[in-house]
Amino acid sequence: MASGVVRRAMVYLGLTDEEEFEYDAYEEPREPEPVGAAAPAAASQRRAYAETPEPSATTGSVSVRPISPRDPAPEPSGGVAVAPPPRPVVRPMPTPASAKVHVVAPSRFSDAQEIGDRFKKSQPVLVDLKRGDRELSRRMIDFCSGITYGLEGAMEKVGDQVFLLTPSNVEVSADEKRKLAEKGLYRT
Repeated sequence: MASGVVRRAMVYLGLTDEEEFEYDAYEEPREPEPVGAAAPAAASQRRAYAETPEPSATTGSVSVRPISPRDPAPEPSGGVAVAPPPRPVVRPMPTPASAKVHVVAPSRFSDAQEIGDRFKKSQPVLVDLKRGDRELSRRMIDFCSGITYGLEGAMEKVGDQVFLLTPSNVEVSADEKRKLAEKGLYRT
């Protein structure tokens, strides 16, 4: 005979009929019998709980009223303290810092360390690849895109073979962009 899970899978897949499916009766888990003098008290408490009728909406024995946040906390009953709900906290969002752009014109791949160090210190870096050869430019673009992705920054092409790397918490000001445009490194 197949186990319950396999049997249900067979019914689901249509390999057997549902009428053949036998359901196991659910048995309530039994609590262990209390030992010693506390046994009669525990048994009477279980009986008293089981015999207590549940309040229903038709009998009107239960009253429900919503508590607004301005209402004082209800009086605790039975020595139980009720903690007030936590108050929401409003924290100001930091404005992005504006920093001076560091310009790097790499001539060899070891210049990538300077780009990485400046970028890790949350300083925007402008990488000018006009003077480098094609292989160096390709490797530097790969490095720059990797570091901006890894540190959650942004990489933007701002000119012909010129890229601006901006850290996530920094914004390049319009004044800085204007200065770079005057040098021919930033197109508007």
